[in-house]
Formats: sequence, structure tokens, C-alpha cells
Amino acid sequence: MLVLARKQRESVVVGDPNGVERLLKVTVLQIHGGSVKLGFECGDDFPVHRWEVWERLRASGRLEALV
Repeated sequence: MLVLARKQRESVVVGDPNGVERLLKVTVLQIHGGSVKLGFECGDDFPVHRWEVWERLRASGRLEALV
């Protein structure tokens, strides 16, 4: 697991910097107490889910339909 520290308004990008476009950009929008609000930017054909939702979709066989 890669662990990165980011401050508010800082981002992390997933993807090859030599590629045509990034796969995913995650930005820390707000930090309040024990909660962090994140913003995700990616293409429309790249689904993003909370982990527990992804697990339910995968268990039901519906995740393949989204990809």
C-alpha cells in the first residue's frame, strides 16, 4: 500500500505521466475532525464507488455490467 500525506486542496493523480490522460485525480477538499472529504475526477467510462458499494456490486454480479 502506498501512503501519501496531502493537505487540503492538494491532489494525487493515478496514471502514467507520459500517457494521453490521467486515469484518476483525487483532491482533498475538506478536513474536519476525523473526516476527510475527497473529490474524484476521471472519465465517464471509469466507474468510482465507495468500497462497500463496490463489494455489494461485485457480489451481486452487477459490477461487470458497469465496466
